[in-house]
Amino acid sequence: MIDIGFKLSAEEFSAPALVELAARAEAAGMGFALISDHFHPWTTRQGESPFVWGVLGAIAQATRRITLGTAVTCPTMRIHPALVAQAAATTATMMPGRFVLGLGTGENLNEHVVGAGWPPGDVRLEMLAEAIAVIRQLWQGGVENHRGEYFTVENAQLFSLPKEPPPIMVAASHDGAAELAAHEASAMITTQPSAKLVKHFRENGGGGKPCYVEITACWAADEQAARRTAHRIWPLAALPDPLFTELAQPAHFEAAFEPIGEDLVAANVVCGPDPDAWIEKIREAERAGHSHACVHQIGPDQEGFFRFWEKVLRPRLGAERPRRIIAVADRRRSGRTASGTASRPRKTARPPRS
Repeated sequence: MIDIGFKLSAEEFSAPALVELAARAEAAGMGFALISDHFHPWTTRQGESPFVWGVLGAIAQATRRITLGTAVTCPTMRIHPALVAQAAATTATMMPGRFVLGLGTGENLNEHVVGAGWPPGDVRLEMLAEAIAVIRQLWQGGVENHRGEYFTVENAQLFSLPKEPPPIMVAASHDGAAELAAHEASAMITTQPSAKLVKHFRENGGGGKPCYVEITACWAADEQAARRTAHRIWPLAALPDPLFTELAQPAHFEAAFEPIGEDLVAANVVCGPDPDAWIEKIREAERAGHSHACVHQIGPDQEGFFRFWEKVLRPRLGAERPRRIIAVADRRRSGRTASGTASRPRKTARPPRS
């Protein structure tokens, strides 16, 4: 049975609101939540983009059971992987056994702000592979050094470490990223159901590992209201894939959304109160081989969705007590050379969309 979780949309909600939503998801019996990690929202209309690591610290104190993951953090440009390693380790000490570090190659929208340019997709994937090696190396403890193709770490030691390192989850929208997830992560996440990607992930070393997927939806008392909300706030659902990673500013996305009508958004988003439509989308993800589905409820009526989940969806799905987001902590250690430097990660191709 597929596990259902909740998406904390940091593009739509302030930090205090995200903390409240995480607690509400826990009270509603959801076993996990995933939070986006952006510098900018996709559009100015969405209106928010708090620093995710501060929000996670607050959520750690406001919840007791729910597992939290980033979906996803880019550890290559805006934030150096050594700092991501420290931030994730600290977060894991505040929520032992219930934090997952989701990683991806990022978007130009968020990463260009530090003035480091925007590399081609194959380079971004190589950078992510090396960043994962750096993060794992630092999680080992002790003084570490790394001199790789993209990153340098000098005499770095993490003193605040959890008893077990958190699992790593990698975002994928293409085969190369699915292979990276299979070899170097404990789970894979995609933004839409994909039997092809799940199959590729499992056949290349990901057999038995969880596969997550986001389901974008908009509950409202009637379908037309839901369609209007989805179109106003999340036309992103109908944007062609290549644009996600390449556009640099919210204004660019807003221009790209101009020709996207309400019908096109509704074709990509579950809209309204019909439980059969919601259940069919969840079953589609299950048939594709995904083990976990994270529901992104678009718009301000989050409480309406939670009541719908508690009174209608959960009973219809026969949801059992949720499993942990990843059953076993990721204990893998990065390869080491005689010099004490992490071995160079293998190269892959095609970047994921985070």
